[in-house]
Amino acid sequence: MKSDLPKVMHKVCNVPMLGHVLGMLDDLGVVRRVVVLGPGMDAAAALAARYDAAVAVQAERLGTAHAALATKAALQDFSGDILVAFGDTPLVRAETVQQALDLRASAANPAVVVLGFEEDEPGAYGRLILDAEGNLDRIVEAKDASPEELEVTLCNSGVMLIDGAVAWRLLEAVGNANAKGEYYLTDVVALARAEGRACAVVEGAAEEFLGVNSRADLALVEAIAQDRLRAAALARGVTMTDPHTVHFSADTQLGRDVTIEPFVVFGPGVVVGDGVTIKAFCHFEDARVASGAILGPYARLRPGADVGADAHVGNFVEIKKATVEAGAKVNHLTYIGDARIGAGANIGAGTITCNYDGFTKSHTDVGAGAFIGSNTSLVAPVKVGDGATVGAGSVVTHDVPADALAVTRAPQKTIEGWAARFRAKMRALKAK
Repeated sequence: MKSDLPKVMHKVCNVPMLGHVLGMLDDLGVVRRVVVLGPGMDAAAALAARYDAAVAVQAERLGTAHAALATKAALQDFSGDILVAFGDTPLVRAETVQQALDLRASAANPAVVVLGFEEDEPGAYGRLILDAEGNLDRIVEAKDASPEELEVTLCNSGVMLIDGAVAWRLLEAVGNANAKGEYYLTDVVALARAEGRACAVVEGAAEEFLGVNSRADLALVEAIAQDRLRAAALARGVTMTDPHTVHFSADTQLGRDVTIEPFVVFGPGVVVGDGVTIKAFCHFEDARVASGAILGPYARLRPGADVGADAHVGNFVEIKKATVEAGAKVNHLTYIGDARIGAGANIGAGTITCNYDGFTKSHTDVGAGAFIGSNTSLVAPVKVGDGATVGAGSVVTHDVPADALAVTRAPQKTIEGWAARFRAKMRALKAK
């Protein structure tokens, strides 16, 4: 990845790849989780802790079976089956893994269930070799495969479910007599077969098992994940006029009858209610929008933005750590930060809340039904009462009582004929 960040901490739909895998295990109801990391991967260890997963450190990277064995100490008191998943494979669906769990629990009682996929050009993928009855006979790494085995198109994803009663014995029996000199997890299949146990394959879509080993891979996986989120949104009753220009986070929540115009970006933590209209070129992050609101175009909701029902947030408006209550309108060229805009209030174009004095952030409160004229600066901390009016161009530094008018601009001065005399003077100077 050419990065200081552990590979599994690179994000897909604004969630680290490892988070996607741990989330999938949560969906399956997996009861114990152990994340195997290399030394010094503190960020990944911290993420594992948030998912209540233990961490095992693989000090020497001697192969996938060696990595799986690193979890043994953490699972000494665990008697269930062992599922091995990969932190750089974030697209695996819980329903696909569930098929493996169901097969393991069936009367067939396979010792190992491997998730596989068909690939027309398998390249470096390991091959799944089946016997005459269609059971899994062995897994062959591409570097160790014969020409005939390389013709097989059923590929190994790496995801594997092992009978907990034999898992540790099989893993400890794995050797490293292969082209890479590594301890291959895949060898447990042949070892189980040698003990007379059946092994099986569950197939999934090839895209589920795409692993990330480069920035290009990361971009490909992101594109697939975004398509999944778009399809899910459309299925839930969201209208998108150009879906491929809309980008979601994994946790984006959208109500019914939401309309999204092109080029909208949802960062993490966004919740949108029913019937909301989001016009083009908006960007939201850690924000809530209530039903019936209209946003954009070119609106930005930053962390802590809370837009009420039927409120309007218009073009080139930025909201940060502020509440815009029901029916309020902030329609043009405005910054609202660390503030409350009361229900039904109207904020004129070019208004800003001056919330930062270079040292501390302060709060602005605009009451219900207040009218703030264009090009107003509200210097926090300040309060404008319910129903009050602030004249255009004002700099408000003191509280305004309810239903009062506040105006701070200088009186207008008009000089008759000045413009004509000025033009004549400038023409004469230019003629010289």
